[in-house]
Amino acid sequence: MEVFYPLSAQEKNDTTTKMAAPMSNVDEIRNRVILGEFGVKNVHTTDYPGNYPGYDDTWDLEKFKKTFRIDIVHSDEDTLEFDMIGIDASIANAFRRILLAEVPTMAIEKVFIYNNTSIIQDEILAHRLGLVPIKADPRLFEYRNPEDQEGTEIDTIQLQLKVKCTRNPRAPKDSSDPKELYLNHMVYSGDIKWLPIGNQADVFADAKIGPVHGDILLAQLRPGQELDVVMHCVKGIGKDHAKFSPVATASYRLLPEITLLQTIEGEQAERLKRCFSPGVIEIQNVNGRKVAKVVNSRLDTCSREVLRHDDLKNLVKLGRVRDHFIFSVESTGILPPDVLVTEAINVLISKCQKFLTELDMAEMD
Repeated sequence: MEVFYPLSAQEKNDTTTKMAAPMSNVDEIRNRVILGEFGVKNVHTTDYPGNYPGYDDTWDLEKFKKTFRIDIVHSDEDTLEFDMIGIDASIANAFRRILLAEVPTMAIEKVFIYNNTSIIQDEILAHRLGLVPIKADPRLFEYRNPEDQEGTEIDTIQLQLKVKCTRNPRAPKDSSDPKELYLNHMVYSGDIKWLPIGNQADVFADAKIGPVHGDILLAQLRPGQELDVVMHCVKGIGKDHAKFSPVATASYRLLPEITLLQTIEGEQAERLKRCFSPGVIEIQNVNGRKVAKVVNSRLDTCSREVLRHDDLKNLVKLGRVRDHFIFSVESTGILPPDVLVTEAINVLISKCQKFLTELDMAEMD
């Protein structure tokens, strides 16, 4: 697998220019999804062996290695945008679904409520606690045996929430603001504390185990009300419950392709620019004329607004590159997005290995 880092503006322009080159009808059916006024064409993959005379579509590992690549477009602490090029939609979608449902994380599974005198019912409180993202590396823990009543240091994280609301003796007499009248009346996720089990205090001395975000409101209290709760976090996957999903969102879209079939200038060029997202079409001065040019089709949302204009719809061709997927991954903060992508790849590899093993066993039988 090849990994490439962000393209320069000139490289992006060169890519857009290359995509505008004409192609045969067969190549268009094989490689492009066409956006029409009343529908979308060439939606299904058709480049399977024997479907097109003169084309060798048999799968070849060496050919795949040459054409497949990943380009990192943007990366920060919580989000990652990258291009996956030269892959079939079925594999890209499998990768997306693995990110959503099969990359393990740690989440609150058991809630032991010793005291809850707030107005929130025990079940609602437990549900809210379960959805709080917990910052702990799941790779350092094992899956807990469902039959085990008590967790151990290798499969369980223990947390505690203990808060009691009291009156503020220093509050102004004429105040009606709860922030001034009461102490600890707002219970946040930051009030959840880690209680190490066994040797966890030494093993995870450098790890800040606890909620990812400390500003998640869990409950509101009034004087005399209190919460005393102990929670057990276990390892799980999003397929079992959404609270284990490591991503806030994981999605992809095909790379848009906009081809101008002839020169568009003047007032038409201005209207054409307004039909697309900002940055897609720019007006350039060519020998004193205002001429429209596709600058960055990647920014287009494929709204097809241009097809509403009778004098423009036949001058522009809208499409999408079938094997160019723009992935967007947003982490919940449990693990960095680049780590999540790596773990998803490992899950996909293990699935393939399991499938091959079962095939071998079937042949032996």
